Amino acid sequence: MDNLMDHPWFIRLVSLLLAIMLYMSANVGAKTGETRNTFGQEDTETLTDVPVVAYYDEENLIVSGVPKYVNVTLQGPASIVKPTALQRNFEVYVDLTNLPLGTYTVPIKYKDVSEKLKVNIQPASVKVTIREKVSKQFSIGVEFFNRNKMPDGYSVGEPTVEPNVVTITGAKELIDSISFVKAIVDLEGATETVTREARVRVYDRSGNELDLEPKPSSVQVTVPVESPSKAVPVDVQTTGELPDGVHLVGITPEPNRVTVYGPKDVLNRIDRLEGLTVDLDDVTDDKTVEVDVPVPDGVKSVKPNKIKVRIDVEKDVTQTWKDVPIEVVGLPDSYEATFVQPVGGKLTVRLMGPPDIVQGLTKDDVRLYVDASGLGTGQHQVPIRWDNPKQIQWQPSTETAMIDISEKAAVQ
Repeated sequence: MDNLMDHPWFIRLVSLLLAIMLYMSANVGAKTGETRNTFGQEDTETLTDVPVVAYYDEENLIVSGVPKYVNVTLQGPASIVKPTALQRNFEVYVDLTNLPLGTYTVPIKYKDVSEKLKVNIQPASVKVTIREKVSKQFSIGVEFFNRNKMPDGYSVGEPTVEPNVVTITGAKELIDSISFVKAIVDLEGATETVTREARVRVYDRSGNELDLEPKPSSVQVTVPVESPSKAVPVDVQTTGELPDGVHLVGITPEPNRVTVYGPKDVLNRIDRLEGLTVDLDDVTDDKTVEVDVPVPDGVKSVKPNKIKVRIDVEKDVTQTWKDVPIEVVGLPDSYEATFVQPVGGKLTVRLMGPPDIVQGLTKDDVRLYVDASGLGTGQHQVPIRWDNPKQIQWQPSTETAMIDISEKAAVQ
């Protein structure tokens, strides 16, 4: 080993290796934007995107013009520049705490940097504006986009917005310039109710969008979309029967028309809505019932889906007439008939029916008779008949009569 170290070529090789290592230590790690002197004593490094902090009364003031980031160049001993650049544990700031409202050019400062370093900030100063900060609530309107691209015949109802009010905070003069706040909903191809999350936009009086951030910044908008429609009358049918002594006056649907929604070819075939029924069983007084409105085949919906139907009834009244005469019909001219029962051919009749009909009748409106067609001489039991007005029932004091038929005496 001693012989090797004494060899001149060994000494030359070691010297070469030491020179190479010295050269590499002086140059390795060099970066773009970083310069080093031959002996590594001084260093310069430029840092980009260094955030800027602004000190001011954030609760009551709005400041504009402060950049988010600046470039900072550090120059000085490498042993200080390198860790400062890596850790970035210093602060770049503008101090506006003692400035009133207005516009100013202020320097960008720094702190927590070693005094042994030279610091250069670009830009070195900025023009800032300090304004009064205000907050105001605004209601949200809805604007429709591509409404003309909805399918033919579809219509838009009144939209709802949740929440319907936003709070906007900013410089007073900017808040005062707000004219309207809107959420925009795209209706292209819409055929049913649309519910979408929409960004809230703020505009001035000229329709220019303002760079203001509402809270919340987006809202949920629901837009009713209705298909083609047609208003048609409703047809109400009855089932069951009214109790004895009760008379139906009328049936009135409320409303008497409904709106059907669906394809136009289906609507063209519908002139009235059928299938509504009310049950008359056990109805003894005027009554209003709620019934479901049926949806015809091919129809999307019907509004309203329920309607009320008023059932008007009248209770029958009675009227009694005495000594109502009975006629004999169908008897040949050569015969005559006399009544054995009832005596004198008169009886008592009790009429029952709707008040407006019964109370308007007289004895002349009621004809009682017996039919003697084909009967010969002698006594006969025959049914008593009558020509009754419609909707009227009768109760005679007897339903049959005994008549005596005889030939008329020859005229001398």
